[in-house]
Amino acid sequence: MLLDRQLLERTRARDGRPPVTVVVGGCGAGRTERLRRVERDLGPERVQYIDVERVATTPERCYDAVRRASPFSGGPADAPAGTRDAFDALLTFFMGARGRDGSPAIFLLDEVLDVRTFESFPGLRAAQAELARAVAHSPNTFVLASRFEARARRFIGVEPARFDVVRVEPLTSEAVQDTLGAGPLDDAQDLADTVAVLVDGHAGYVRALSSQLAQLRSSGATDAISAFAAAMAPDGELAARCRFSYELRLHRARGYGALKAILDVLAIEEPLTLTGIAQRLDRTPGSTKDYLTWLQDVDLVACDRKRYRFADPLLRLWVRINRGPRVPDEDRVIGEVQVYAVERLRNAPARPAYAPALAGAGSGDAYERPRTVDTGIIEID
Repeated sequence: MLLDRQLLERTRARDGRPPVTVVVGGCGAGRTERLRRVERDLGPERVQYIDVERVATTPERCYDAVRRASPFSGGPADAPAGTRDAFDALLTFFMGARGRDGSPAIFLLDEVLDVRTFESFPGLRAAQAELARAVAHSPNTFVLASRFEARARRFIGVEPARFDVVRVEPLTSEAVQDTLGAGPLDDAQDLADTVAVLVDGHAGYVRALSSQLAQLRSSGATDAISAFAAAMAPDGELAARCRFSYELRLHRARGYGALKAILDVLAIEEPLTLTGIAQRLDRTPGSTKDYLTWLQDVDLVACDRKRYRFADPLLRLWVRINRGPRVPDEDRVIGEVQVYAVERLRNAPARPAYAPALAGAGSGDAYERPRTVDTGIIEID
Protein backbone atom coordinates (compact mmCIF):
# COMPACT_ATOMS: atom_id res chain seq x y z
CA MET A 1 0.00 0.00 0.00
CA LEU A 2 1.08 3.56 -0.69
CA LEU A 3 0.96 4.61 2.96
CA ASP A 4 3.04 1.61 4.05
CA ARG A 5 5.74 2.43 1.49
CA GLN A 6 5.71 6.08 2.50
CA LEU A 7 6.17 5.25 6.18
CA LEU A 8 9.08 2.91 5.46
CA GLU A 9 10.79 5.39 3.14
CA ARG A 10 10.59 8.16 5.73
CA THR A 11 11.82 6.01 8.60
CA ARG A 12 14.74 4.77 6.51
CA ALA A 13 15.69 8.20 5.19
CA ARG A 14 19.15 9.37 6.21
CA ASP A 15 19.58 12.40 3.96
CA GLY A 16 17.79 15.55 4.99
CA ARG A 17 14.90 15.68 7.44
CA PRO A 18 11.64 14.38 5.97
CA PRO A 19 8.48 15.66 7.67
CA VAL A 20 7.09 13.73 10.62
CA THR A 21 4.17 11.62 9.39
CA VAL A 22 0.98 11.75 11.45
CA VAL A 23 -1.32 8.87 10.53
CA VAL A 24 -5.01 9.55 11.22
CA GLY A 25 -8.07 7.35 10.81
CA GLY A 26 -11.18 6.26 12.67
CA CYS A 27 -11.45 3.45 15.20
CA GLY A 28 -10.39 0.22 13.52
CA ALA A 29 -9.26 1.92 10.31
CA GLY A 30 -5.76 0.42 10.47
CA ARG A 31 -3.52 3.04 12.10
CA THR A 32 -1.99 0.65 14.61
CA GLU A 33 -1.57 -2.02 11.96
CA ARG A 34 0.52 0.38 9.86
CA LEU A 35 2.79 1.25 12.75
CA ARG A 36 3.26 -2.38 13.73
CA ARG A 37 4.18 -3.26 10.14
CA VAL A 38 6.94 -0.66 10.26
CA GLU A 39 8.11 -2.16 13.56
CA ARG A 40 8.23 -5.65 12.04
CA ASP A 41 9.96 -4.48 8.86
CA LEU A 42 12.70 -2.52 10.65
CA GLY A 43 13.21 -4.88 13.60
CA PRO A 44 12.90 -4.42 17.39
CA GLU A 45 16.50 -3.22 17.75
CA ARG A 46 15.95 -0.18 15.53
CA VAL A 47 12.44 0.95 16.44
CA GLN A 48 10.26 1.36 19.53
CA TYR A 49 6.47 1.20 19.27
CA ILE A 50 4.68 2.99 22.11
CA ASP A 51 0.91 3.01 22.67
CA VAL A 52 0.65 6.34 24.50
CA GLU A 53 -2.95 5.56 25.47
CA ARG A 54 -1.66 2.67 27.61
CA VAL A 55 1.10 4.55 29.43
CA ALA A 56 -0.42 8.04 29.82
CA THR A 57 -1.05 7.73 33.56
CA THR A 58 1.40 9.94 35.44
CA PRO A 59 4.54 11.43 33.87
CA GLU A 60 6.71 9.43 36.29
CA ARG A 61 5.12 6.07 35.47
CA CYS A 62 5.01 6.88 31.75
CA TYR A 63 8.71 7.66 31.59
CA ASP A 64 9.56 4.54 33.57
CA ALA A 65 7.45 2.31 31.29
CA VAL A 66 8.87 3.81 28.08
CA ARG A 67 12.49 3.75 29.25
CA ARG A 68 12.43 0.19 30.61
CA ALA A 69 10.88 -1.24 27.44
CA SER A 70 13.19 0.65 25.08
CA PRO A 71 15.99 -0.84 22.99
CA PHE A 72 17.65 2.61 23.04
CA SER A 73 20.03 4.26 25.47
CA GLY A 74 19.65 7.75 26.89
CA GLY A 75 17.95 9.50 29.79
CA PRO A 76 18.18 8.62 33.48
CA ALA A 77 17.66 4.96 34.33
CA ASP A 78 15.07 5.82 36.99
CA ALA A 79 12.19 8.24 36.66
CA PRO A 80 12.94 11.62 38.28
CA ALA A 81 10.79 12.63 41.22
CA GLY A 82 8.05 15.09 40.39
CA THR A 83 5.77 15.42 37.39
CA ARG A 84 7.59 18.28 35.69
CA ASP A 85 11.00 16.65 35.92
CA ALA A 86 9.65 13.29 34.75
CA PHE A 87 8.00 14.84 31.69
CA ASP A 88 11.20 16.73 30.88
CA ALA A 89 13.09 13.43 31.12
CA LEU A 90 10.63 11.86 28.68
CA LEU A 91 11.11 14.68 26.15
CA THR A 92 14.89 14.50 26.59
CA PHE A 93 14.79 10.76 25.95
CA PHE A 94 12.71 11.18 22.79
CA MET A 95 15.11 13.80 21.47
CA GLY A 96 18.41 12.19 22.41
CA ALA A 97 17.92 8.41 22.46
CA ARG A 98 20.36 6.33 20.40
CA GLY A 99 20.63 2.75 19.21
CA ARG A 100 23.34 0.38 20.38
CA ASP A 101 25.48 1.36 17.40
CA GLY A 102 24.95 5.06 18.02
CA SER A 103 22.36 5.44 15.22
CA PRO A 104 19.32 7.72 15.67
CA ALA A 105 16.28 6.16 17.29
CA ILE A 106 12.97 5.54 15.55
CA PHE A 107 9.82 6.03 17.65
CA LEU A 108 6.29 5.01 16.64
CA LEU A 109 3.89 6.88 18.94
CA ASP A 110 0.37 5.47 18.66
CA GLU A 111 -2.52 7.59 20.03
CA VAL A 112 0.02 10.31 20.66
CA LEU A 113 -2.63 12.87 21.66
CA ASP A 114 -3.27 10.99 24.89
CA VAL A 115 -0.30 12.91 26.25
CA ARG A 116 -3.07 15.42 26.95
CA THR A 117 -3.67 13.40 30.15
CA PHE A 118 -0.59 15.05 31.63
CA GLU A 119 -2.04 18.54 31.24
CA SER A 120 -3.99 18.10 34.49
CA PHE A 121 -0.70 17.94 36.42
CA PRO A 122 0.96 21.10 37.82
CA GLY A 123 3.23 22.82 35.35
CA LEU A 124 2.18 20.68 32.36
CA ARG A 125 -0.72 22.66 30.93
CA ALA A 126 1.08 22.80 27.55
CA ALA A 127 2.24 19.17 27.49
CA GLN A 128 0.89 18.50 23.98
CA ALA A 129 2.57 21.56 22.50
CA GLU A 130 5.85 20.73 24.25
CA LEU A 131 5.83 17.20 22.83
CA ALA A 132 5.03 18.49 19.35
CA ARG A 133 8.01 20.87 19.45
CA ALA A 134 10.32 18.16 20.78
CA VAL A 135 9.30 15.77 17.99
CA ALA A 136 9.62 18.51 15.36
CA HIS A 137 13.19 19.41 16.39
CA SER A 138 14.52 16.00 17.37
CA PRO A 139 17.28 14.40 15.28
CA ASN A 140 15.44 11.11 15.81
CA THR A 141 12.70 9.78 13.53
CA PHE A 142 9.04 9.69 14.55
CA VAL A 143 5.78 8.37 13.14
CA LEU A 144 2.69 9.46 15.06
CA ALA A 145 -0.88 8.17 14.93
CA SER A 146 -4.27 9.28 16.26
CA ARG A 147 -7.94 8.49 15.78
CA PHE A 148 -8.75 12.23 16.09
CA GLU A 149 -7.89 14.08 12.91
CA ALA A 150 -9.14 17.52 13.97
CA ARG A 151 -7.11 17.39 17.18
CA ALA A 152 -4.07 16.05 15.33
CA ARG A 153 -4.12 19.08 13.03
CA ARG A 154 -4.19 21.39 16.05
CA PHE A 155 -1.39 19.38 17.67
CA ILE A 156 0.94 20.04 14.71
CA GLY A 157 0.01 23.72 14.59
CA VAL A 158 3.05 24.65 16.69
CA GLU A 159 5.37 23.54 13.84
CA PRO A 160 3.14 22.89 10.80
CA ALA A 161 6.01 22.77 8.31
CA ARG A 162 7.56 19.79 10.13
CA PHE A 163 4.51 17.52 10.02
CA ASP A 164 2.51 15.77 7.34
CA VAL A 165 -0.98 14.50 8.22
CA VAL A 166 -1.91 11.39 6.22
CA ARG A 167 -5.27 9.62 6.39
CA VAL A 168 -5.44 5.83 6.35
CA GLU A 169 -6.82 5.07 2.91
CA PRO A 170 -9.99 2.95 2.55
CA LEU A 171 -9.45 -0.61 1.40
CA THR A 172 -9.66 -1.18 -2.33
CA SER A 173 -12.15 -3.67 -3.71
CA GLU A 174 -9.24 -6.07 -4.31
CA ALA A 175 -8.13 -5.79 -0.67
CA VAL A 176 -11.71 -6.33 0.48
CA GLN A 177 -11.88 -9.46 -1.68
CA ASP A 178 -8.70 -10.77 -0.04
CA THR A 179 -10.21 -10.16 3.40
CA LEU A 180 -13.46 -11.90 2.53
CA GLY A 181 -11.59 -15.02 1.43
CA ALA A 182 -12.58 -17.70 -1.01
CA GLY A 183 -16.05 -17.83 -2.55
CA PRO A 184 -17.66 -18.63 -5.89
CA LEU A 185 -15.31 -17.08 -8.45
CA ASP A 186 -18.07 -15.46 -10.50
CA ASP A 187 -19.55 -13.77 -7.41
CA ALA A 188 -16.38 -12.87 -5.48
CA GLN A 189 -15.73 -9.52 -7.14
CA ASP A 190 -19.37 -8.41 -7.00
CA LEU A 191 -19.50 -9.34 -3.31
CA ALA A 192 -16.30 -7.42 -2.58
CA ASP A 193 -17.57 -4.37 -4.49
CA THR A 194 -20.80 -4.39 -2.49
CA VAL A 195 -19.06 -4.81 0.86
CA ALA A 196 -16.62 -1.99 0.03
CA VAL A 197 -19.52 0.34 -0.77
CA LEU A 198 -21.57 -0.62 2.30
CA VAL A 199 -18.76 0.02 4.80
CA ASP A 200 -16.88 2.73 2.89
CA GLY A 201 -13.75 0.58 2.67
CA HIS A 202 -13.21 0.78 6.45
CA ALA A 203 -10.83 -2.04 7.38
CA GLY A 204 -12.37 -2.85 10.75
CA TYR A 205 -15.89 -2.87 9.36
CA VAL A 206 -14.78 -5.11 6.48
CA ARG A 207 -13.35 -7.63 8.93
CA ALA A 208 -16.55 -7.60 10.99
CA LEU A 209 -18.72 -8.13 7.91
CA SER A 210 -16.36 -10.84 6.66
CA SER A 211 -16.89 -12.72 9.92
CA GLN A 212 -20.65 -12.47 9.52
CA LEU A 213 -20.46 -13.65 5.90
CA ALA A 214 -18.40 -16.65 7.00
CA GLN A 215 -21.19 -17.63 9.39
CA LEU A 216 -23.75 -17.33 6.60
CA ARG A 217 -21.64 -19.43 4.23
CA SER A 218 -21.97 -22.38 6.59
CA SER A 219 -25.69 -22.36 5.79
CA GLY A 220 -25.08 -21.89 2.06
CA ALA A 221 -25.82 -18.12 1.88
CA THR A 222 -23.45 -15.42 0.64
CA ASP A 223 -25.72 -12.36 0.51
CA ALA A 224 -23.86 -9.23 1.64
CA ILE A 225 -26.92 -7.25 2.73
CA SER A 226 -28.33 -10.10 4.85
CA ALA A 227 -24.94 -10.36 6.54
CA PHE A 228 -24.84 -6.58 6.94
CA ALA A 229 -28.25 -6.57 8.63
CA ALA A 230 -27.19 -9.36 11.02
CA ALA A 231 -23.94 -7.57 11.86
CA MET A 232 -25.81 -4.31 12.63
CA ALA A 233 -28.25 -6.05 15.00
CA PRO A 234 -27.79 -5.12 18.69
CA ASP A 235 -25.60 -8.18 19.33
CA GLY A 236 -23.74 -7.97 16.00
CA GLU A 237 -20.04 -7.22 15.59
CA LEU A 238 -20.55 -4.14 13.43
CA ALA A 239 -22.95 -2.74 16.02
CA ALA A 240 -20.35 -3.34 18.74
CA ARG A 241 -17.67 -1.52 16.74
CA CYS A 242 -20.00 1.42 16.12
CA ARG A 243 -20.95 1.59 19.80
CA PHE A 244 -17.28 1.65 20.82
CA SER A 245 -16.45 4.50 18.41
CA TYR A 246 -19.58 6.45 19.33
CA GLU A 247 -19.08 6.24 23.10
CA LEU A 248 -15.32 6.78 23.00
CA ARG A 249 -15.58 9.93 20.93
CA LEU A 250 -18.48 11.34 22.90
CA HIS A 251 -16.73 10.79 26.21
CA ARG A 252 -13.62 12.50 24.85
CA ALA A 253 -15.75 15.53 23.92
CA ARG A 254 -17.63 18.07 26.04
CA GLY A 255 -21.40 18.44 26.48
CA TYR A 256 -22.26 14.73 26.32
CA GLY A 257 -26.08 14.93 26.47
CA ALA A 258 -26.49 17.81 24.03
CA LEU A 259 -24.05 16.16 21.63
CA LYS A 260 -26.11 12.97 21.62
CA ALA A 261 -29.17 15.05 20.77
CA ILE A 262 -27.41 16.62 17.77
CA LEU A 263 -26.33 13.20 16.52
CA ASP A 264 -29.92 11.99 16.82
CA VAL A 265 -31.03 14.95 14.69
CA LEU A 266 -28.40 14.30 12.02
CA ALA A 267 -29.17 10.58 12.05
CA ILE A 268 -32.71 11.42 10.93
CA GLU A 269 -31.79 14.11 8.40
CA GLU A 270 -28.50 15.36 6.98
CA PRO A 271 -26.88 17.58 5.93
CA LEU A 272 -28.32 20.42 8.00
CA THR A 273 -27.27 24.01 8.56
CA LEU A 274 -26.48 25.42 11.99
CA THR A 275 -29.88 27.14 12.03
CA GLY A 276 -31.66 23.94 11.09
CA ILE A 277 -29.99 22.00 13.90
CA ALA A 278 -30.61 24.76 16.46
CA GLN A 279 -34.33 24.83 15.57
CA ARG A 280 -34.67 21.07 16.00
CA LEU A 281 -32.83 21.20 19.34
CA ASP A 282 -34.74 24.27 20.53
CA ARG A 283 -31.43 25.91 21.41
CA THR A 284 -29.77 29.17 20.41
CA PRO A 285 -27.47 29.15 17.38
CA GLY A 286 -24.60 30.22 19.64
CA SER A 287 -24.81 27.25 21.99
CA THR A 288 -25.50 24.90 19.08
CA LYS A 289 -22.37 26.15 17.35
CA ASP A 290 -20.35 25.28 20.46
CA TYR A 291 -21.81 21.77 20.51
CA LEU A 292 -21.03 21.26 16.83
CA THR A 293 -17.47 22.47 17.36
CA TRP A 294 -17.02 19.87 20.10
CA LEU A 295 -18.38 17.14 17.82
CA GLN A 296 -16.02 18.21 15.05
CA ASP A 297 -13.18 18.13 17.58
CA VAL A 298 -13.61 14.35 17.92
CA ASP A 299 -14.41 13.81 14.20
CA LEU A 300 -17.99 12.69 14.76
CA VAL A 301 -19.38 15.49 12.58
CA ALA A 302 -18.02 17.03 9.38
CA CYS A 303 -19.00 20.35 7.80
CA ASP A 304 -19.09 21.19 4.11
CA ARG A 305 -20.36 24.57 2.88
CA LYS A 306 -21.92 25.31 6.28
CA ARG A 307 -23.92 22.07 6.26
CA TYR A 308 -23.25 19.45 8.90
CA ARG A 309 -23.32 15.66 8.55
CA PHE A 310 -21.95 12.52 10.17
CA ALA A 311 -18.30 11.93 9.34
CA ASP A 312 -18.85 8.14 9.32
CA PRO A 313 -21.94 6.97 7.38
CA LEU A 314 -22.01 3.60 9.12
CA LEU A 315 -22.02 5.29 12.52
CA ARG A 316 -25.01 7.32 11.35
CA LEU A 317 -26.82 4.10 10.45
CA TRP A 318 -26.05 2.69 13.90
CA VAL A 319 -27.51 5.80 15.59
CA ARG A 320 -30.65 5.57 13.40
CA ILE A 321 -31.13 1.94 14.38
CA ASN A 322 -30.56 2.57 18.09
CA ARG A 323 -32.41 5.85 18.67
CA GLY A 324 -35.36 5.74 21.04
CA PRO A 325 -35.91 4.12 24.45
CA ARG A 326 -36.12 0.48 23.31
CA VAL A 327 -33.62 -2.04 22.01
CA PRO A 328 -34.30 -2.21 18.24
CA ASP A 329 -36.19 -5.24 17.04
CA GLU A 330 -35.32 -7.26 13.95
CA ASP A 331 -37.79 -5.40 11.71
CA ARG A 332 -36.23 -2.04 12.55
CA VAL A 333 -32.69 -3.28 11.93
CA ILE A 334 -33.66 -4.82 8.58
CA GLY A 335 -35.67 -1.79 7.46
CA GLU A 336 -32.91 0.71 8.26
CA VAL A 337 -30.22 -1.49 6.71
CA GLN A 338 -32.18 -1.89 3.49
CA VAL A 339 -32.72 1.86 3.14
CA TYR A 340 -29.03 2.50 3.80
CA ALA A 341 -27.96 -0.19 1.31
CA VAL A 342 -30.26 1.16 -1.40
CA GLU A 343 -28.86 4.69 -1.04
CA ARG A 344 -25.22 3.59 -0.89
CA LEU A 345 -25.38 1.20 -3.82
CA ARG A 346 -27.45 3.55 -5.96
CA ASN A 347 -24.91 6.36 -5.49
CA ALA A 348 -21.80 4.20 -5.84
CA PRO A 349 -19.47 5.38 -8.65
CA ALA A 350 -19.41 1.93 -10.24
CA ARG A 351 -22.41 -0.16 -9.37
CA PRO A 352 -21.77 -3.75 -8.32
CA ALA A 353 -24.03 -6.52 -9.55
CA TYR A 354 -26.55 -5.92 -6.77
CA ALA A 355 -27.27 -2.32 -7.80
CA PRO A 356 -29.67 -2.96 -10.74
CA ALA A 357 -31.91 -5.03 -8.49
CA LEU A 358 -32.02 -2.12 -6.03
CA ALA A 359 -32.56 0.66 -8.53
CA GLY A 360 -36.33 0.84 -8.11
CA ALA A 361 -36.44 0.62 -4.32
CA GLY A 362 -37.69 3.52 -2.23
CA SER A 363 -35.61 5.47 0.28
CA GLY A 364 -38.05 5.81 3.17
CA ASP A 365 -39.26 8.93 4.98
CA ALA A 366 -36.66 11.06 6.74
CA TYR A 367 -38.77 11.47 9.90
CA GLU A 368 -40.52 8.11 10.08
CA ARG A 369 -39.33 4.57 10.62
CA PRO A 370 -38.34 3.45 7.10
CA ARG A 371 -40.54 1.02 5.27
CA THR A 372 -39.15 -2.41 4.48
CA VAL A 373 -37.76 -2.20 0.96
CA ASP A 374 -38.35 -5.04 -1.44
CA THR A 375 -34.93 -5.34 -3.04
CA GLY A 376 -35.44 -8.74 -4.52
CA ILE A 377 -32.15 -9.99 -3.10
CA ILE A 378 -32.85 -11.02 0.49
CA GLU A 379 -35.66 -12.81 2.23
CA ILE A 380 -36.27 -12.48 5.94
CA ASP A 381 -38.66 -14.88 7.67
